[in-house]
This record gives sequence, C-alpha cells and structure tokens, in this order.
Amino acid sequence: MSDPETIFKACGDATRLRILALLQDNELCVCEIEAALSLSQPNASRSLAILKNAGIIQSRKQAQWTYCKISDDFSAVYPDLSRALKNICAGMPSTKTDKDTLKKLRETRPCEKM
Repeated sequence: MSDPETIFKACGDATRLRILALLQDNELCVCEIEAALSLSQPNASRSLAILKNAGIIQSRKQAQWTYCKISDDFSAVYPDLSRALKNICAGMPSTKTDKDTLKKLRETRPCEKM
C-alpha cells in the first residue's frame, strides 16, 4: 500500500477524481470509463495507472476487457480517507453528469459483460 503522500498526489487531478467518483459504487470496464468521461484511451490508461500504483484502485482482466474498482486494501487500510474521498467525489459538480452519462452508456452495453 502506498504512503499517504502518493495517495494524495494521485488524487490531485480532476480527471482522476472523476474516475474515482464513477468507481465509488461500481466495478467498471475501462471502456465504460473512457466513454463516460470522454477520455482517450491513452489518457484513461495513464490516469488509471497512477491510481493503481497509488493503491487506490485494483483491476482484473476478463478476456480482452479490464475492469477496475476501488481497492479493497485501500478501503481497509485507510477507512477514514476512503470515506472522505467518497464524500469529496459525491460533492463534485461533474459527478451527477458523469453518472448520468454512465447510466445511459450501460443501457446500450458498450462492452461485453460477464
């Protein structure tokens, strides 16, 4: 698990906070994150790698898809920080719009699900 300084640096970017806001209640395919936030694949990958290296998110591969979620270890090691981050993400102006966009995308199934 990363130290708090690395975690705070990883959270110091609007795009990464928007990703975390989407992941608060969901495990998402990277393609869903890209589409919901209108991110290019390189930008999404770079942001996800920073969050993963900080220990905030974890990922798993299934066929050609990669799914991400908030790391169980992060929530266990830093429960107060995890709750604070959830509250911060919930209060961001972009969160409702991003979640609405994600909901519409999920209805059209942009990628295969399990």
